[in-house]
Amino acid sequence: MRVKTGFVRRRRHKKLLKQARGFFGARHKHFRKAKEQLERSLVYAYRDRKNNKRNFRSLWIVRINAACRLNGISYSKFINALGKANINLDRKVLADLAMNEPASFTTIVDKVKKAIA
Repeated sequence: MRVKTGFVRRRRHKKLLKQARGFFGARHKHFRKAKEQLERSLVYAYRDRKNNKRNFRSLWIVRINAACRLNGISYSKFINALGKANINLDRKVLADLAMNEPASFTTIVDKVKKAIA
């Protein structure tokens, strides 16, 4: 018995081609090329979601380091002393304070320096 996929295939193809909108050339028109590119694109998206976290963490570290050096302490000593001073702020919050509220960041650095001494 022959089974024709009919509307099931059409629905599957349309769903995939809708996801492939914006791709260049045949990659958004032809099903096979669109499917290949979409698989590759989803791999890139998964990989880059992980890389994005790394990039932001390094950006926060750079910002904290710059603010620390303005206050006369290195980044590594600052992070080490944060634990000793029982200040539980993560790098995201510290970087935001360093950028937007330098006065409050300076008070945190002063507390940390006291914990060192």
